[in-house]
Amino acid sequence: MTVTASAKLDEALSGNCSYVIGEIGQAHEGSLGVAHSYIDFVADAGVDAVKFQTHIADEESSEFEEWRVKFSTQDETRHDYWKRMEFSKDQWIELKSHAEQRGLLFLSSPFSIAAVRLLNEIGVAAWKIPSGEITNYLLLDHIIETGKPIFLSSGMSTLDEIESSLKRIRASNLPHVLFQCTTAYPCPPDKIGLNIISDFIRKYECPIGLSDHSGTIFPSLSATTLGANFVEVHAVMSKKMFGPDVSSSLNFQQLNDLVDGIRMVQTMRSSSTGKDDYAASAKNLRKTFGQSLCSSKCLSSGEVLSLDMISSKKPMIGIPAQNYESFLGKKIIRNVEKGSFLRLEDFE
Repeated sequence: MTVTASAKLDEALSGNCSYVIGEIGQAHEGSLGVAHSYIDFVADAGVDAVKFQTHIADEESSEFEEWRVKFSTQDETRHDYWKRMEFSKDQWIELKSHAEQRGLLFLSSPFSIAAVRLLNEIGVAAWKIPSGEITNYLLLDHIIETGKPIFLSSGMSTLDEIESSLKRIRASNLPHVLFQCTTAYPCPPDKIGLNIISDFIRKYECPIGLSDHSGTIFPSLSATTLGANFVEVHAVMSKKMFGPDVSSSLNFQQLNDLVDGIRMVQTMRSSSTGKDDYAASAKNLRKTFGQSLCSSKCLSSGEVLSLDMISSKKPMIGIPAQNYESFLGKKIIRNVEKGSFLRLEDFE
């Protein structure tokens, strides 16, 4: 892990910046070369971390696991699919090294205790607990024992289950992030749960994130505006690629736009400049755009100023138009041509 990536994670865990995770998941389709391409893909978009999933078929699946969505004709069973998604320890080391060379934090969600051990051996910096594993305390406790930060996804969980898992994590004083997530692919707008983001921020004293499956940039931008420090989005090189997560993923342009947008939102939210400070910095503009009192007709010495005698023009070089009421009823002591700016010395 590079110093830059480590420092950025620490800063985000402290709530001082926004953090973007590019989720590759199974988009590599079991190809090591494609997995490497995805690292470059998300790095070029400017994310902070790349995340994979570590599946060891014999350790996490059995003959009883059914297809959730039968999308692949080449895999007879779900177990076969997980088998095809496996990488060896040396291959994971290779991917992690590549990510670090690109300045990315390397993450991978474990789906078995064997996967936890493998990832811990290669030095993963933090753990992302997938939604389906939040109540798997056997897995969670093995992860807690490593002493590393934990990102907890809540896509399938009740509030009681979330709080129970948080309690286990907090008992070990580990840095942690709670992600609002809805397990729907793609996730419709009314199921994103932005209201839950706000609830989490108020209720739990930890950084809050959004794990989004909408296939658009808008939920993550909105969550960041509401105060979420972390966002995780699936990434795919093209919306025409094969795979179960394509419809819920961002393509390169979307991912690039999202990162730019989040950085802009972060800058906007971190500003402490007050409204009066902005006004002071616009002193010259205020003079240019402001208007001064002027005569709407020829005025004679001795006349008493009334509303029908005045108008206003740019720039603000004389009596500010906002002060006109102070001069109504005052006697004019010199002749003033129509359209001339009024001055203090024009009045008794």
